[in-house]
Amino acid sequence: MKCLRWSVTIGLGSILFSQSIFAQPPAQKPKTPAQNSSAKEKADAKLEAERSRKERLEQARSLLISLASDARSFRDLMLRARSLARIADALWDVDAEQSRTLFRKAWEAAETANRENKERLNIRDGLISIDEDDIKQGKVQSFSMTPDLRKEVLRLVAQRDRPLTEEFLEKLKESQEEPKRENSSANSSADSSTDLWGLPDALQQRLNLAESLLREGNVERALQFADPILVNVTISTIDFLTLLREKDPAGADQRYAAMLAATGNNMAADANTVSLLSSYLFTPRTYVIFNRQGAASSSAMPATAPVNASPQLRLAFFQTASNVLLRPQPPPEQDQSTSGVAGKYMVLKRVLPLFAQYAPGEMTQSLRSQFEALNSLVNDDVRRAESELVEKGITPEEPYADREASLLDEIEHAKTSDERDQLYFKLATLALKEDNLKARDYAGKIEESRFREQAQAWFDWGLVLNAIKKKNTELALELNRTGDVTHIQRVWILTQVAQLLAKTDRAKASSLLDAAAAEARRIDGRDLDRPRGLFAVANALRVVEPGRLSEAIFDAIKAANSTEGFTGEGGMITQTLSSKAQISVYPLRVPEFDIEEVFGAVANDDYVLAVQLARGFQAEAPRANATIAIARSILRR
Repeated sequence: MKCLRWSVTIGLGSILFSQSIFAQPPAQKPKTPAQNSSAKEKADAKLEAERSRKERLEQARSLLISLASDARSFRDLMLRARSLARIADALWDVDAEQSRTLFRKAWEAAETANRENKERLNIRDGLISIDEDDIKQGKVQSFSMTPDLRKEVLRLVAQRDRPLTEEFLEKLKESQEEPKRENSSANSSADSSTDLWGLPDALQQRLNLAESLLREGNVERALQFADPILVNVTISTIDFLTLLREKDPAGADQRYAAMLAATGNNMAADANTVSLLSSYLFTPRTYVIFNRQGAASSSAMPATAPVNASPQLRLAFFQTASNVLLRPQPPPEQDQSTSGVAGKYMVLKRVLPLFAQYAPGEMTQSLRSQFEALNSLVNDDVRRAESELVEKGITPEEPYADREASLLDEIEHAKTSDERDQLYFKLATLALKEDNLKARDYAGKIEESRFREQAQAWFDWGLVLNAIKKKNTELALELNRTGDVTHIQRVWILTQVAQLLAKTDRAKASSLLDAAAAEARRIDGRDLDRPRGLFAVANALRVVEPGRLSEAIFDAIKAANSTEGFTGEGGMITQTLSSKAQISVYPLRVPEFDIEEVFGAVANDDYVLAVQLARGFQAEAPRANATIAIARSILRR
């Protein structure tokens, strides 16, 4: 028995000992050759990716530095300034110091270009004087002013370097004030007058710069430039706040409240100030002011819905408006307001419906009493003035059918063909707003042949734009077939529809691009629209059939080299209408006519091919723009 117990004890000890061994973490097995190889491949891939990244950055940097060297010797100062500024902007994240140097070179070129342009047109005191002999000899081909490139340089610098921006703004201010100092004695009173449309030149330039930053999404930087001047009430400052509200509602409302407070303490504020302030809350982007005779002027951009403001902010407006509008009316000889009595009467007529709807009752009654008092001081013409601008944006529009019936009734009683033509044009405009094909029928009823032809082209193009916006490809193609549209408009229609059909019907999309290319080739070889149209085809092929892209770019470059003045940017379609009663212009910006996106796309896939294609441009401007687009694409990637 003793032997048995001993043997059991030994057995249990062996079991316990075995369990203690397996409870420990297992020892690592030696890596197999396959595992070692996998880890090494990953490390090598990481190193290769980093090496490739650095190589691409160096490629982009070298490309830009080489172009900058060429750009400094461009004979065209505008191209020199624009190219250097864009190179500096693209190069910033890679070499900020070099970018600052290039920005300064760009500013110098822009200043020289601006000075030479003024001298060429003999600008003095804001007037343009051109010698008649120069016109006869062909020395002056156009009366149009070239753009001030300093503003473009400023816009790019502002996104990168605030101190340098302030330096350039100060230089711009000094250059704008110099001619004013020369005539200060003659124009001192005019310089100090109130301008409700915009600010003094230097401040307006600062605000324009802030607006461009705001539109690009750089809200913080935009407000750094705009905040010091937002206490001024002008169309431009109110419009800035309206744009700001789309991105930062609380920040916009806060600044508007500060503007209201400043206005309440400003004895120079008048009825037109109130009219502009009302726009922020109730008629965003629609501005109406009145002169001392009671006549209205308006500025209307694409409207937005009234602001959903807090009751406190709305009440603050009504308190400020009452404070200004209820001030005692000074004697006529002492009235320095922009509105005078008649203008103030019209502003009250415009804002009283807003008071009646939203303001406290006693405040509204006080304004009604003021309106009645002014009613006895204005003449019958002011009292009977057309109410369309007075009610613009405030009174809801009548239904389409009612307005159509009213205009048709007016046509029945029209006494002259000119009156009927203008009424038919109004009817067509009304139908176009409703995206109604009746617009074509009404335009066709205009009697005067030249006006009818222009009106038909105007409304056909408007219907095309609506169809593309709503992705109604069938209607767009029908208008392309039957409408009064130009070759370049047909190219745009076909390329837009092709891109809309790219996912659902690639074969048809490809066929439409062939038709678009054929349409572009029908344009005169000396016309800038020919290469623009071919680049529109190339841009569409990026979406529809990328394998044909490089061939399409090559064809477009050949067309560009045969056309003087092609730069590869600024592509537009401009529709105009001119009649006895009106001149209307609708410019449509068309990025697809430009080369930036298409060269960036090629560079993403094949850097060497992109550079080779860019070098195919014979002119400096498109070659520079293509090169910058390639470098930007590499740096973004």
